[in-house]
Amino acid sequence: MVGYRVWHWDAAGLKSLNGIHWLPGKPLSAACGIALSRTIAGRAEHGYVTHEAPHEDCTCGVYSAKSLDHLRTFGYMQYGIYGEVWLWGTVVEHEQGWRAQFGYPKRFIVPSEMLPFGMSRSESWLTGLAAYGCDIFVGGKQNDVPLWFSQTGYQAEGVDLLAQRSKDWYARRREERRIKPGDRLAILGQGIAVVEHADENQVRAQLWNRSLLRIERKEICWDEQNIRWEAAAIAGTSRHISQGD
Repeated sequence: MVGYRVWHWDAAGLKSLNGIHWLPGKPLSAACGIALSRTIAGRAEHGYVTHEAPHEDCTCGVYSAKSLDHLRTFGYMQYGIYGEVWLWGTVVEHEQGWRAQFGYPKRFIVPSEMLPFGMSRSESWLTGLAAYGCDIFVGGKQNDVPLWFSQTGYQAEGVDLLAQRSKDWYARRREERRIKPGDRLAILGQGIAVVEHADENQVRAQLWNRSLLRIERKEICWDEQNIRWEAAAIAGTSRHISQGD
């Protein structure tokens, strides 16, 4: 049988939402052990009652929904990778899904926002997911884009999507790291200045005391920890200029 479900996917691998690991090439086998506490002859005893999973009168088993619409309606798809799962062995049917004895991924659909940026990072990330031998798609608003097929490898349409996405991301990052009018610039030892003009060679900024500074662009760097532009104390090629300079 084929059902639908959601998985977590990170550096630790593929996991159910409850933390159970799914290993590449190895079916997930359901198991159940119900904790039991009882008192015999005044003495407390603890143990487990086990049975084969799934059991009609229990909640154990490999879970799946009957449709992707079910996952979408109840908000499951926001938690990670979703897709199809093979189910076999003993299967217990419910109104909106199944509990099975065995399960293994059949098809992965990766939400586009989950994909890492950069082609090298994407390739490393997807190589781990491809180890499960399942077809992989990128989730789209209208249609899912094929990315990797178990029989033929990477698909051109999906690779083009990754490349364009990485290109757009890097372009935005470059724009974010381009100093521009209105940005705050920390002048070490003098305080915070506000950028009035910036080009590839020089930046002009005004300090809190309304003094204007002209600084060589190469002397300014972005401080990731403090999330701001910084420059050393004005010296050398940088110079202090008056309001009317």
